[in-house]
Amino acid sequence: MGKQIVFLIDRARKSLACDMIRQAPEDYVCEIRKRTRSLDQNAKMWAMLGEISCQVDWYGRKLTSEDWKDVFTAALKKMDVVPGIDGGFVALGQSTSSMTISEMSDVIELMYAFGAKNNVKFNDFYE
Repeated sequence: MGKQIVFLIDRARKSLACDMIRQAPEDYVCEIRKRTRSLDQNAKMWAMLGEISCQVDWYGRKLTSEDWKDVFTAALKKMDVVPGIDGGFVALGQSTSSMTISEMSDVIELMYAFGAKNNVKFNDFYE
């Protein structure tokens, strides 16, 4: 029995999950958690990050999409910053792949608000 994921969206799926638990070997683990972000949300986030990266100078610098992702997730999560081993600073935080659907919606809304304040023109294909 390999890894299996059941989305608990109705009674039938919950019943299936219960049956799977009853049949699982003694040394297996069951994890119940909120669903993480959708593929559509992820695609939208990266498209928006690309637009921001191309259009915004941040304190005299151009940041990559990956850098902007760190900026937005750090702002959303009120992340802490610690000195790096060889200088600079490191933000302690969370990756977007482990965010819930609602957390990812919050990141996207934060990006829209930032874009409005910084005159970012977002393409319509992902809105």
